[in-house]
Amino acid sequence: MVRCADSEFPPPLSRGPSPDLNRRNLFRGVALGAALVAAGAGTATAAPFPSLSAGDDSGSSGGDDDGIPGGDPKAPAPQGVLSRLPGDGNQLAFTVDDGTTGEVVTAYARLCIENGFRLTFFPNGVYPSWAENAGLLRPLLDSGQIQFGNHTWSHPDITKLSHDQLADQITRNERFLQNTFGVSGRPFFRPPYGSHNATTDRIAADLGYQTITLWGDTIGDSRIVTESDVIGAASHAFQPQNIVLGHANQRSVGRALPALAGIIHDRGLATVNLGDVFATD
Repeated sequence: MVRCADSEFPPPLSRGPSPDLNRRNLFRGVALGAALVAAGAGTATAAPFPSLSAGDDSGSSGGDDDGIPGGDPKAPAPQGVLSRLPGDGNQLAFTVDDGTTGEVVTAYARLCIENGFRLTFFPNGVYPSWAENAGLLRPLLDSGQIQFGNHTWSHPDITKLSHDQLADQITRNERFLQNTFGVSGRPFFRPPYGSHNATTDRIAADLGYQTITLWGDTIGDSRIVTESDVIGAASHAFQPQNIVLGHANQRSVGRALPALAGIIHDRGLATVNLGDVFATD
């Protein structure tokens, strides 16, 4: 069994190292935070930073089966565990789980709209925040700017479930994604808490989820965090070819997102969703 730090509700009060605060990004975050976290639908106006799509600084959110615009052809989705993007480059796969708090889901959607960022979300359909934000998220899904994966319906430790219970968790969440957004999460499955084993991997693969999507680093929000904690962790985690885990749960994360956008911009990282990199047919 592999167990990594993913969130539980409420997040566990574990302690961990906190990198030094990036003050310049914090000041940027304070200036932009109020606008980003505001809830509600609507089309965003001018982007505070240039759009950073992989291989294409023009901000196009479209992709094709040959790969990212201006980039390499897509690789087949891995059969097994994925925790880092392949190759060398300047790509960043920022991935977002759970969705307990609607205004934080809104903040992530606006992060994508206002910056052209390409993210992968792993919703738990049990939380109403996803349906509440469907008006913001559907156009991003339709254009290919964001990608959805499957994180189970209600976030159990899947290593403690029976075969039928796990199959129900995956298929129920898949139905939710299709009925609410018209998309499938296949082939990307993220087991809650990162807990999985050969049996759970086989069950997921039999349901079309052959890529067990873990991560290389996190923004630290599997515990209760401040904005400064999030910014410090992101400063460490946002590195080329990294898959980074975050959650749409804590309001402090929503307030920190403008500063995280500043880190991505300042480092010249190209945000990609997993469907940009891997063929999903």
